[in-house]
Formats: sequence, structure tokens, C-alpha cells
Amino acid sequence: MTQLGLPDTIQACLFDLDGVVTKTAVVHAAAWKETFDAFLRDREGPDARPFDEVADYDEYVDGRPRADGVRSFLESRGIRLPEGTPEDPPDADTVRGLGNRKNELLLEKIRTDGVEAYEGTLRYLAAVREHGLATAIVSSSANCQDVLRSIGAEDLFDVRIDGVVAAERNLPGKPNPDTFLAAAKDLGVPPERAAVFEDALAGMDAGRAGGFGYVVGLDRTGQADALYAHGAHIVVNDLAELGGKR
Repeated sequence: MTQLGLPDTIQACLFDLDGVVTKTAVVHAAAWKETFDAFLRDREGPDARPFDEVADYDEYVDGRPRADGVRSFLESRGIRLPEGTPEDPPDADTVRGLGNRKNELLLEKIRTDGVEAYEGTLRYLAAVREHGLATAIVSSSANCQDVLRSIGAEDLFDVRIDGVVAAERNLPGKPNPDTFLAAAKDLGVPPERAAVFEDALAGMDAGRAGGFGYVVGLDRTGQADALYAHGAHIVVNDLAELGGKR
């Protein structure tokens, strides 16, 4: 293992955004809860079972593209909605409309409260680059670039594969490995020589499915066992635990 806590065969590091680089996973969960709870109350009345910000978030929406998250959660409740279009208004009872409502709430929360980075991750990223490894950000978020700019971290990544790029290239999102594979390809590194850094179970599945050389799970919510079960080679609470101190 290297000073970075990685196998010495690793040449590139592929990082998820929410929950790995930035402390926005909890903001996403809150936006999803507000969206789904309002929808369920309108549909089923005041006794509707609410969205669980831990169990439902981890299982059905975390790490997935927005529309996939909507479909996945609604399917768990036996609900099917029309797909709609990306231009659907936030109050439309369609998959895309609910997704747009969630994004509207998310951006409102970010504008109000700002975005905070994990300092351990930023230090680790700087050390990774000092050691000559290539880096990529791989996120299902269409707001990825703006979030990176807001924390001054855009220059820490050689490649960005986010929700915007994935849509342009028609790449399926996590748990499929396609976005991570695209990042590795853009960096000119085979998957077996790339490490994936994720906090979401869907991201673990993507790392395992893509045949990546090392998959690091970030346990931000006490789900270490689940991260291992979904393919992590190692689970840490903060990337500072891997080394790479400057």
C-alpha cells in the first residue's frame, strides 16, 4: 500500500461529490423528504407513511440520477407515475415533475445555507495530486460544477462526469458503472488501475460492477456493514484515515 492508503497499482482516483467531497448528502435527503412527504400526503392523506431520511434515502435515491431516484422510491410504495419531460413544472405529478420539485428545494436550501466541504477530503485530494495521480469527480448531480466552484475545488479534478455530461453522452447512472468507466476512460486509465471513493450503496455497486481496482467507502451515517456488503474494499469515516497528510 502507498502513503495514500491505496494499492501501488492505482493511477487515478474517482470521487463522488455529495457525502464524499461536500456535506450535501443531508441537504439532498431533506429535499427528498419534503418532496415525497408532500406528494404522499396529497395522494394518500394525512396518515401516509412518510419518507425515511435514512432508510429510504440510502436504499432508493442516494447516488442515483434524480429521475431514477423518483422511480425507485415510488416503486417501493407501489406507485407508478407518467414519466413526463425534463421541462415539467415542479408541481406536475410526473416522475420528472417530482424530480424538478426536489431540485428546486435543494437549490433553495443551498442558497440559504451554503455548501460545506469535508476538509479531510480536500487535504487528501491535494495529496493525491501531489503524488501524481489523476483525479475525476463523478456525480449524478446536474449542479456539480456550481457546487465545486462554490467551495473552490473545481481545479482539483482533471475530469468531470456529472449529471449534465451523463445526459449528453446518454450514460446510465449509478448503480450502473458507466459514469465511473467514462471518467477512467477520459483519464486514460483502465478500471483496474483506478480507485472509486463513494458514500452511497449505489456507488459501491457501481464500483464493484465496473471492476475497479479499489473501492473506498465513506461511512458518514453508520452504514459500514452495508458498504462492505455492496463492494467496498475498505470503509473509513474520513479520508484522512487513509494517510496522504501534507
